[in-house]
Amino acid sequence: MQKSSSPVFENRALAAVWDFADERLGLSDMIAFAKKKQVPQHEHSFWYYWGGISLFFFLVQCFTGVLLLVYYRPGVEAYESVRQITYDIEFGWLVRSAHSWSANLMVVAIFVHMFSVFFMKAYRRPREFGWWSGLGLLGLAMVFGFSGYLLPMDELAYFATKVGLEIPMSIPVVGPFLGDLIRGGPDVGENTVQRFFALHVVILPALFVPLLMFHLWLVQRHGNAVPPGEEIKPAERRRSIPFFPNFLAKDLAMWLIALNVLAVLASLYPWELGPQADPLAPAPLGIHPEWYFMSQFQVLKVFGAWFPGIVGEALGILLFTAGGIVWALIPLYDPDSRNGQRARIATWLGFAALVGLIILTAWGYLAL
Repeated sequence: MQKSSSPVFENRALAAVWDFADERLGLSDMIAFAKKKQVPQHEHSFWYYWGGISLFFFLVQCFTGVLLLVYYRPGVEAYESVRQITYDIEFGWLVRSAHSWSANLMVVAIFVHMFSVFFMKAYRRPREFGWWSGLGLLGLAMVFGFSGYLLPMDELAYFATKVGLEIPMSIPVVGPFLGDLIRGGPDVGENTVQRFFALHVVILPALFVPLLMFHLWLVQRHGNAVPPGEEIKPAERRRSIPFFPNFLAKDLAMWLIALNVLAVLASLYPWELGPQADPLAPAPLGIHPEWYFMSQFQVLKVFGAWFPGIVGEALGILLFTAGGIVWALIPLYDPDSRNGQRARIATWLGFAALVGLIILTAWGYLAL
């Protein structure tokens, strides 16, 4: 007789509720499966938690976004509605601040997760689609941030969006068309807010959630990858812990730490609302796109200075587009551990990408 995985309830009412749900939902089977799933334990296990941290911040985004959606009015009243949320509605400032901070922290967590996956070679066979779906989630998260940044329509958001739109507008031939399509006209205005709002709350979630489910299913299917140093160890020397309850408890503890970090940032450093945007006013000094677009923006600035005109813009677009393609195709270049030379080249490529992103981002801020 198969041993049951269901919990033992002394209270008959709780036991009856459990039996009712278990018969219809198969809860015992899910618990048994979770207990069977093992998570590798080694000196690099800390990096396994960053995927869950990214998921936590996305859930915070969903919760706080729904609360903001109740009061936000896109279009002509966009700024006034955000002003009311920030100053008039009880705890509205805290919800808005938590939403903005969690957006930035989510992008940070996804970047950390991506580089940890890269250096642990977790993109190798059979996890190629996990790598590609993760890159897709990163791209959508960055567009989430960009589209949401404009919605308050204060001075900083307005001019930073105009600067950020210079990147797609720099694409040769189709750039001006893309700019008009995104803006909804020749300049950033009410139509742009409407389009960004629809993108932010409808289109992007409709793309992000199914891709996230696919990504999580792939992680479940293939399990957690171990770094190359662990792969060469004999099976009897490898350590692991059950996903439920051991790893799950640690994962939830990391969520609690992330929640505390978010609470401190949101309460002590609330997201400010600047003066209402005036399209006729000159752009304030130091306007720039969000930090996760600063490296691309700096590349365009440098190449634009070296090669004035459309040539510099085209070369800048070509450079980081080629870099993105190489980054995405790394599983095909380093598919397994049999070719040590390719593995070393891939590792050095990862270090170059990491250092390059940091230097270009810092350079962009120092050059303001």
